[in-house]
Amino acid sequence: MAYSGPYVAALPMYDWPEMRGEVDAQWVRLRDAFRQRGIDAPEATARSNRDLPPVPGGIRDGARKLIAPDPATLPPDEFDFHQLWLSPALLFGQTCWGPMELGLARRVQVVAQPSYDAFEGGQGELYSSALVMLADGGPSVASPEDGRAVIPFDRIRGKRFIFNSPDSMSGLLGLTRDLDAIGESLDIFASRSESGGHRSSIVAIAEGRADVAAIDCRSWALAQRFEPAAQGVKVVGWTARRKGLPFITARTTPMDVVASMREAIAGLGLEGSVAKQPFVERVG
Repeated sequence: MAYSGPYVAALPMYDWPEMRGEVDAQWVRLRDAFRQRGIDAPEATARSNRDLPPVPGGIRDGARKLIAPDPATLPPDEFDFHQLWLSPALLFGQTCWGPMELGLARRVQVVAQPSYDAFEGGQGELYSSALVMLADGGPSVASPEDGRAVIPFDRIRGKRFIFNSPDSMSGLLGLTRDLDAIGESLDIFASRSESGGHRSSIVAIAEGRADVAAIDCRSWALAQRFEPAAQGVKVVGWTARRKGLPFITARTTPMDVVASMREAIAGLGLEGSVAKQPFVERVG
């Protein structure tokens, strides 16, 4: 059944405090383009659980199975991204391919893939992660033109690895797959710990609480702009390029609305590619 209440939009994945103005400006461009095509896009983006419409009885799938609690029952000042992604009110949001591959894909539709051309390590819809360690006076390693993984085993073996979250493609899963492809594993590290965010991982390395992390190329660019700790960290390698963070909408969003959003995004030139079909039909 299609959702009939007010829509919600959010662009949380790169919404650093210093980026709020730029994120808001991006949403205004999208919002106005959507509205020009008859879509009732919300005035502003959601940034906390309190901004999500309540769902009495909790969020349920097509079989009426409970998949998430009512947003109104969550701490209002926090922002549960999984709650956002599963909300039937989601008109436009952004996620990571880690959660998508771990089950989110069957709950949402992919609208488009943003372009990463503006960032070292990005190419069109593809992005890679910078492997960062404490700076030692030497130069950083440039992103390879062919987009293949560059992993400095002699530097990272036996070190303390820190990652943002267990379901992150850029911070953990991508590097895991690159290691698997050459017969290695995360066991090359002396320890593994979770930081809660790419920015926190960079700070942990700069403060000596960890040795190495994988930071997606756009987050690394943001860190170089806004995080002082990044000045004490350098790039020592790169993961292979993979699809960047997709723009998504609820599974129940009507296809004519999805098609109109794709047209709007293409018209704004924001995309690396526009999905032609729901992701669930393209798995594998």
